[in-house]
Amino acid sequence: MNNAQVIANYESLAALTGKMLDAATQEEWDALITLEQQCSQCVAAMKPLDAIAKLDGPARQRKMQIIKKILADDAEIRSRTESWMAQLQRVMQSNRQEQRLNRAYGV
Repeated sequence: MNNAQVIANYESLAALTGKMLDAATQEEWDALITLEQQCSQCVAAMKPLDAIAKLDGPARQRKMQIIKKILADDAEIRSRTESWMAQLQRVMQSNRQEQRLNRAYGV
């Protein structure tokens, strides 16, 4: 695998994480899940190829730039999804309490 192919793979991954960030920003959770699955497939396909690739200096630098962007996107996605997950957990907890009360009082 040559430098251009490795960089193209990382750029594709960065494009996916960018779309994931857009979905998280717009609170499009179903789209985010779909993109996350695509991202996982992309990473799985890249791993064996990346392990055998020998990058020259400029390609290594570009790869590092792309990885930094991917990590920044990931951090922002996590930040946005954690608040949504906390809210969802509160709603679910409230529903469980309501169900317990209904069972206890026969409603």
